[in-house]
Amino acid sequence: MEIQTKQNDTCVTLTLSGRFDASVAGSIKETISELIDRDNIHYVIDLSDVSYMDSGGLGSLVASLRRVREREGDIKLSAPNCNVRKVFELTRTHRIFEFYDNSTLAAQSFQSA
Repeated sequence: MEIQTKQNDTCVTLTLSGRFDASVAGSIKETISELIDRDNIHYVIDLSDVSYMDSGGLGSLVASLRRVREREGDIKLSAPNCNVRKVFELTRTHRIFEFYDNSTLAAQSFQSA
C-alpha cells in the first residue's frame, strides 16, 4: 500500500494505492492521527487505485472517521471501484461516509459546507 498526502486550503487528500487490508490499516490510522494532531480535520481519501479492501481497512477508516468527527471534521471518500464499494455496502458503512466520483469534487464539497 502506498499513501500520498496532499494538503490544500480546505482539506488533506490521501491517495491510497494497492491492497488496503489489515496489514496496512494501522499506517492509515497513524497518518490521520498525526494530521489531526496538526489541527487538520477535513479529509478526502481517494480510493481510485485501491485494488482490494478488507474489514481491517474498513475498520481503520471508521475509527479515523470517529476521531475526526470528535473534532467536528469529516472524511469523504472518492472513486472506489465496484469491489471496494461493495465492502461498504455489505457492511452498511456506505451510510456514514459521503462518496464522490473524484477527489476534486470531494474537496470542493468542503468549500460549500
